[in-house]
Order: sequence, then structure tokens, then C-alpha cells
Amino acid sequence: MSQFALEKLHERFGSAILETSSVFGNETAVVQRSKIVDACRFLRDEPGLRFNLLMDLCGADYPGRDERYEVVYHLCSIPTKKRIRLKVRCPESDPTVPSIASLYQTVNWSEREAYDLFGIQFSGHPNLKRILCHHEFEGHALRKDYPYNKRGKIPTPDSLVDELHAEIERRRLERPAEERGEVRDLAADAMLLNIGPSHPAMHGCFRVLVDLDGERIRDSVAEIGYLHRCFEKESENHCYTQIIPYTDRLNYLSPLMNNVGYCMAVEKLLSIEIPERAVWIRVLICELSRIMDHLVCVGTNLVDLGALTNFWYFFNARERMIDWVEALCGARLTTNYTRIGGLMRDIPTNTNSFLRECLRELHKALRDVEGLTKTNRILMERTQGVGAITAEDAISFGFTGPCLRACGVDYDVRKAHPYYTYDQLDWDIPVGSRGDCYDRIFVRFEEMRQSARIIEQVLDRIPAGPIQTHDRRVALPPKHEVYGSIEGLMQHFKIIMHGIKPPAGEIYSYTEAANGELGFYIVSDGSSKPYRIKVRPPCYTLYQAYPELIRGGMIADAVAILGGLNIIAGELDR
Repeated sequence: MSQFALEKLHERFGSAILETSSVFGNETAVVQRSKIVDACRFLRDEPGLRFNLLMDLCGADYPGRDERYEVVYHLCSIPTKKRIRLKVRCPESDPTVPSIASLYQTVNWSEREAYDLFGIQFSGHPNLKRILCHHEFEGHALRKDYPYNKRGKIPTPDSLVDELHAEIERRRLERPAEERGEVRDLAADAMLLNIGPSHPAMHGCFRVLVDLDGERIRDSVAEIGYLHRCFEKESENHCYTQIIPYTDRLNYLSPLMNNVGYCMAVEKLLSIEIPERAVWIRVLICELSRIMDHLVCVGTNLVDLGALTNFWYFFNARERMIDWVEALCGARLTTNYTRIGGLMRDIPTNTNSFLRECLRELHKALRDVEGLTKTNRILMERTQGVGAITAEDAISFGFTGPCLRACGVDYDVRKAHPYYTYDQLDWDIPVGSRGDCYDRIFVRFEEMRQSARIIEQVLDRIPAGPIQTHDRRVALPPKHEVYGSIEGLMQHFKIIMHGIKPPAGEIYSYTEAANGELGFYIVSDGSSKPYRIKVRPPCYTLYQAYPELIRGGMIADAVAILGGLNIIAGELDR
């Protein structure tokens, strides 16, 4: 189908399609920049194609090239379950690309990120300004000529500008006169309230400025966060194996899934098949991580709504699972467990009995909490019809994971694009119907039960065997070879000192993480460090929709909605 899409693009746009390629199953077309909006619209609206989900957009910098900057668009078709990648290039003298914000709502923040980190201008963007770096930041951090260890300018108190306040004022003046009233002075006409970053409802990481009419939210603007470490810049300046611990710090509630997603991407670049036992163990740790992530999400969401007891039921079950994770890798939070080509070590010998006991405790906790909440009048009134979003809008905003499935869309990477052994296992995709806070909570309930089904099947079927590939490009030789032969010693030295070197090329690899699609776009130049690495975090697109979801609701609704989206700061503000 993607090859068919490339053919249709050629047929429709002719010479405006400058290049096409197909590597690692990724179909790619380089489009003339003046035609990118038309090309995206064609791929989205053409009945036989329907690439209705813009999964990610990112920039890239190639200083030695005439067209130095590149914008990369990753498109997905939910109806056909196919993918395609588009690219647009522009020179340093004119780093401008037409915005596609009119086609996909999710692109607003993605284009702002590419502008912030690369300086690429998007003509026609409704509000092109920095999003990760502060407004006085000098330069563009992901350009190759920007030193990764450079200390940035710290804003002085006199120069601080409240960007959110200015944005609320700008948007208010754009509203029709009958909505904004005759008074044009925002301070005289509105009640502004900061929700976060220190407010308990924002979990200490986010800030949302709301314009209130009584307790009803007329308008809101979100600030992305306060944890920015520039995962991508650090990754581009470290070797492939050193990046694995950085992935722990993305979604730190399910770090094992981040480890798996990243290593799988590098293994695809290297065309490496990992041992069968390692495959089954990766499925096991991913599903256990999904459960642990959902337990935190639902437990804290219920706490925010005033239902504290449920938190303890869920955290008791989660702590037992964390005990197993600690036995697995020696850590409870930042796991660093997977390795390119396999795993750090085998699972504990008591895994079968221990995890089955954990699942029994999980099912009991699910029954207890469901009994306290599912038909609880207070919870139902706080969540049903609150923060609702249609399936069409959710797709336009780039929703994936439980939040998309709560809208009735049965899209799950594990079913749509099966990887590892998911197509060999018996499990279902839970979906909601209303796309509100209530459905987002109880879709996760059922997802935990489905993950438990998967874990039980894995425990029954996991084979014996090695947990690390013998491919000498990535695997350290056995100790007896290191100590007993010059070849073993040199191979050990080369991997440790020179690192793993995938062949030149690029890959976009994706897995179904706890909050949705976790993607890694990696460009290799054949060296031991990735030339470009971009993570597609599911929380980024979810949080972009948050101001829209709370508009028109009450302050209390904003608390309920945020908890159901499950925004993880380390993944959002990377």
C-alpha cells in the first residue's frame, strides 16, 4: 500500500516528487517544498490512501548540503494500517517551509519545536514561537554547529515576559466582540488563574493559565514543562549503548518499555534478530510495565478526584511488581535493562510463581477499585461527559494509546503492526465510546486485564535459550575468549572503546507504549553515534489538546481531565 501511495504521489504531483526510497519497510518521498501542503492533503483525503494521522514531524540539519535543513513528516493511515514518510528540504539562506497546521491539529506544537530547535520557519503557522526553550534563548540547540555542552543564557528578572498572559490577551482580542465584551483591558475584564506548576493538580510539572468566567474556563494556554534536558542533543553526542539509560528518563513510570522501543529501532538498523527467549522476555516486561503505568495513572487520577482509598489498593499491587523489577535489574525506577541485541541478564528463577502471585493481587485490586468506582455517583458525575473528544478530533490531534481507544478507535500498534510475538498471543483491544474521562479510566482497567492475559501466556510459553545475540557487531565476546585469545580481547576492546556502528541509513521504529505510540526516528551516518535521533513521545500530542479539552469546563474538570490523559513530564518535556 505504501508503495501504492508513492505511485499515486508520482501520478498526482509528477516532478514535484524529487526522490523516493524504500528501506526497512519505511516508504519515503522527498517533496518539493511548495507542494508539501498539497501532498499532505492528497494523502489525507484520497479515499484509497487516508493517511489521517500525522504521527510526528521533526527537523534535521545537514550543514554540508546545499539544502541544509530537512523537515520529516511521519504519516499513518488508521483505516489501511499503512505508513509513509515525507521529506521537505530548504537552504540555509531561506529556511522556510509552508505550514500544514490547517490539515492536522497536532502539527502546531511539532512545527514550533522544529522552529525552536532548528530555526526552520513555517509560513502560515498560527503562532510560531519557541516551545521548549525560553524566549531569550540564543541560537537553535539541535543545529550541528551548536555545542551540546554550551551554557545557555539565564533570563534576568527584568527581562522576563509572561508569554502565557500575552497569549491569552492576544486570543481574547481575536474573539468576536460579543464574546469578549466592550472592555478591552484583560486585567479589568477577566479573572486569570495559574493552575500549576506547584498546584497539586498539576503534579508539580506543568503550568496552565486559565481565563475564568466565575469558575468556568473561557480560555486557557498551556506551558510545556520544566524538565527539559534535550534528550535528542545528548543522544547525538553519545554512542548507541550510552543512550539506553537516557530512555529510562522519558516515561519513568514504564522505563522498561522505553528501553525496548529504542533497542528495537537500533536492531532494525543493524538487521539483527535477537534470540527467541529475549523476544518473549521483552514482551513480558512491556506488559508488566503497561500494568504498572496504568496503576499509577488511574490511582493518582482517582486521588485528584478525592478517592484516596483506591490509590493504596493499586500501589500495593504495583509495589509487588516493582520488587520483581528490582530483582530483574537492580533498580526500581531507572532500569537500563535491555541491550542492543538482547538483554542485560536473564529473568529471576522464581519469575513464574512470583508474577502469577502478582497477577492474583492485581485482579483482586481491580475488583476492589472497580467496585468502589464504576457506578459511584460522584465519580460518574465528575467524569462522564467531561473532557470528551470525538474520534475525528482525537486523530487530528495525534492521539494514540488508551486515549484514542477511549474514543472508539480500535487502533493498537501491537495489532495493526505486530512485532515480537504479539500476533501469536490471544488478547483483545478494549475500546470506549464517548472519549471522556470516564472511558479513559475504564479502558485502562480493561487494558490491565488484557496485559495480565498476555503475561500468563508468556509465562506458559517462554522458551529456554540465550538472551543475547552472538552477532559480534554488538555482542561482547564470552570472558573465556577475552582472557584466552587475542581475537576475543580485541573484539571486546573495539566494542567498548569504539562503540556499535550501524550502517548509514535511517529508521522510524515504533512500539505500543503505555500512553500510545512511542517512536524513535534514527539517522545513522555509519559512526558510533547517531547523526540524528528523534523520539516521538505519546504525551506530547495528548497535552497539546489539553487546553481545548478544558475550555468551557469548570476548574474541577481541568483536574479530572489532566489525570485521565496521564501526561508524564519526562516524556513530554524531554
